[in-house]
Amino acid sequence: MRRAFSLSLIVWLSLIALSVHAAVSIHLGDSVVALNGPWKFHTGDDLRWAAEGFDDSSWETFDLTPASGSHDDDVGLKGYVSGWAARGHRGYSGFAWYRMTIRVDDTGDNTLYLVGPADVDSGYQVFFNGHLLGGIGDFTHNPPSLVSIQPRLFAVPRPWWTRNPDGLSAVVAFRVVLPKGSSESASADGGGIHIAPLIGTSRGAGDHYQLEWLQTVEGYAVDAMQPLLFLALAIMALCLLPFDSRSRFYPWLAATLVLIAAARANQPLFFLWQFETIREFVIWRLSIVDALTFAAWTMAWSACFGLQDVRWIKISGLTLAVAYLFARLLSTPLLFPSLPSALSQAFAVILQCVRYAFLAMSGYIFYRGILRRDQASWTALSAMVLGAIGLFASELSRLGVQGIWFPYGVGVSRTEYAYFAFDVVLFIYLLQRLWRFTPSRRLQARDG
Repeated sequence: MRRAFSLSLIVWLSLIALSVHAAVSIHLGDSVVALNGPWKFHTGDDLRWAAEGFDDSSWETFDLTPASGSHDDDVGLKGYVSGWAARGHRGYSGFAWYRMTIRVDDTGDNTLYLVGPADVDSGYQVFFNGHLLGGIGDFTHNPPSLVSIQPRLFAVPRPWWTRNPDGLSAVVAFRVVLPKGSSESASADGGGIHIAPLIGTSRGAGDHYQLEWLQTVEGYAVDAMQPLLFLALAIMALCLLPFDSRSRFYPWLAATLVLIAAARANQPLFFLWQFETIREFVIWRLSIVDALTFAAWTMAWSACFGLQDVRWIKISGLTLAVAYLFARLLSTPLLFPSLPSALSQAFAVILQCVRYAFLAMSGYIFYRGILRRDQASWTALSAMVLGAIGLFASELSRLGVQGIWFPYGVGVSRTEYAYFAFDVVLFIYLLQRLWRFTPSRRLQARDG
C-alpha cells in the first residue's frame, strides 16, 4: 500500500449549518461520506448566496438522507430522495440554492474530492467557499442551456478551504435550475437534488464515482442493444421487397423500424454522451422522430392488412403527424417560454388528442386485420400489439399499468420488454412472408 496511506489516514468531518452549533463527527478514512444534511434551502437566485459569509439562518432546512433501499424510478440509481415538489414547492420551476457548512481536520497534503449529485432536476453549479468548482449545464445563457445529468468528480483545491485552529472549513453551495415547462416541474416529487453529493479521499470518492457511472451505464445498456435489432429487421424487410415489389408494407415497415431505432438509440446517446441539449432532445427526439414514427407505423400496418389504398387513412396519418409535430413543440414552454401558459396547455391537450387519434386508427387497422382470418395475420397482429405497447406507453401508464421493473437493481421498462418481444414476433412474421416465395410454395399457389 502506498506510503501516503500507511498511517491510516483519519479525517474528521463535521456537517454544520450556520444556524446549528452541534457537530456530528464522522470517521472518513479511505472512504467517502454522503453530505445528506442538514442543508439550508431557498428558492430564487442570487450569486451572493455562494459566499462563505452569507447568513442563511432564515432559510428552510432540507435533509437529503435517503430511505433504506431507495433508488430512482428510471435506471435504479441508489440513494434517491424526493425533490422540492414534495416539500412544499409543488409546481415551482426556476433557480434554487442549497448551502451547507462542512468542517474537516487538516490532514496536511491530502486533497479531498467532491462527488457531484448523480440525479438533479435539471442542471447545477457547485460553489466552494464562493469559488465555482464546476457543474452541469451552460449557465452563460439565459435560461441556461442544459444537458443530461451525469456523475461528476471535483478535486477541491486546498487554498479554497478556510483554515481554522481546529481544522479546515468551507461552505458548499449548489445553484440548481429546473426549466419552466419540463416534465419534472409537474412531477409530485420533482425539482432539485435527488441524490446527495459526497466528499472523501481520492480513493474513496473515486471508487464511488466509478460505481455511479457503472450504475448509469447498466441502466442504458438495454437501450443501446435494441436499435441494432430494429435495424436488422429493417434490412430483412427491405430484402423481401424484390420478391413482392408491389407491396408497400416492406418500405413502410423498414421506415418505422429505423425511426424506432433512432428513438431508442437517442436515449443512451443523450444520457451518456451529452451530445445534445434538452432543447435539442425535445425538438429532435420527442417531436420530429415521434411524429414520423406514428405516421410510418400507421402506414405500415394498413399496408400489411391490405388497406394501403384507403384514402382517409393516408390523409389522416399525414395530417395527424403534422399536428403532432406542432402541438409537441408549442406545448413545451422550454422552447417557447414567452407563450402564454393557457396556450401551452391548450396545445398539450391537442397533443394528447392526436395521440388518441393515432391509437384509434391503430385499433381500426387491428380490427381489419382480425377479419382476414389467416394464420400469418395472427402473427402480424401479435407483433402490432407488442409494438403498440411501446409506442403508446404513456396511455398505458394512465391506466395504472406498471411501467418499470428493477431486476438485479437495474431498471428495465415495460417498453423495453415489449420491444424485445416485438422483435421476436416480427422476425417470425417476416419469415412466414418469406416462406411464401419459396419455389415449392409458388408451385402450390399456382397449381391451386
